[in-house]
Amino acid sequence: MAVISPRRCTALLALLAAAVMAVLIVPGTPAFAADPEGGTKKLRTNLEAAAKGYDQAKTKLAASKKRQTQLAATLKAAQTRSDKLTSRVSEVANRSYQMGRMSTLALLLNSNSPDRFVDRVQSLDMLAQVDGGTLADYREDIDTIKKAQIGLNAEIGEQKRQVSVMERKKKQAELALAEVGGGSAGGFIDASSPAADPAPRNSDGSWPKESCSIKDPTSDGCLTPRTLHAYEQARADGFKHYTVCWSQRSSGEHPKGRACDFSSNATTFKTSAATGSDKAYGDRLAAYFVKNADRLGIMYVIWYRQIWMPSTGWRAYSATGDAAAVHTNHVHLSML
Repeated sequence: MAVISPRRCTALLALLAAAVMAVLIVPGTPAFAADPEGGTKKLRTNLEAAAKGYDQAKTKLAASKKRQTQLAATLKAAQTRSDKLTSRVSEVANRSYQMGRMSTLALLLNSNSPDRFVDRVQSLDMLAQVDGGTLADYREDIDTIKKAQIGLNAEIGEQKRQVSVMERKKKQAELALAEVGGGSAGGFIDASSPAADPAPRNSDGSWPKESCSIKDPTSDGCLTPRTLHAYEQARADGFKHYTVCWSQRSSGEHPKGRACDFSSNATTFKTSAATGSDKAYGDRLAAYFVKNADRLGIMYVIWYRQIWMPSTGWRAYSATGDAAAVHTNHVHLSML
């Protein structure tokens, strides 16, 4: 019988311990596998920054245009009143010039009777009240006109700034998409797509900040309220194929509860590109999300080697990999 040296015995025990630890630890370690969506973490980070910046500028632009419309209505109303009062103000000025203090006193002293004197006093008092009210209204309208004009000029400047921001964010998105092609693409459009019920916005038109706080009906994870709303609206409008939203990944919106993958197949994610009715389903679903992007708060849509963003429209998405990576077996939805 061979005798094992103490040194060799120690080495064997260490090897055995390492093997046992590998068996025990590896299966229990969270698997943050590479994101199967294609592209890179840098791409997704840049797209998110560009999309959010564009949406914020767009919201501010819309708010400014709304204020501009209100100011224009105020200006028009004040100008109309001012025009009508101009003739009355002229009459007041002429009357004051013609009568003066002595003329008014003479008018009272020339009364033929006490009753006539009282009547003239009352008439002059009413005239003074009318003249005073006319002049006050006129001054108020002139002040309103000046403030409205200043406000309108400020809104025009604000709109120019926000248009400039939107243009910069568009270029940022285009630069990021150059990583995966990014050239112009035909896209998916369907004018007959149903209109989704809009998701709640803040009073200023912006989107509320949301966390992954609601149970995801498609997985054991969570969703933001806005993502759940988009998912439910799609199903309510007939898009009921197999879908998975939340999943644990190394990057992207899925682990944040802000993304869903809608399979083109009714029951599973196929490993090959969609064809026939499955392809037609994906085309319709992608077009549906694009049409309702502003109502639902959509950041971008990816389908069949193309990506849509509000700032860029449809662009080529030439990621490499299997059907999941190039999005030919599912429609990807990312939410703001």
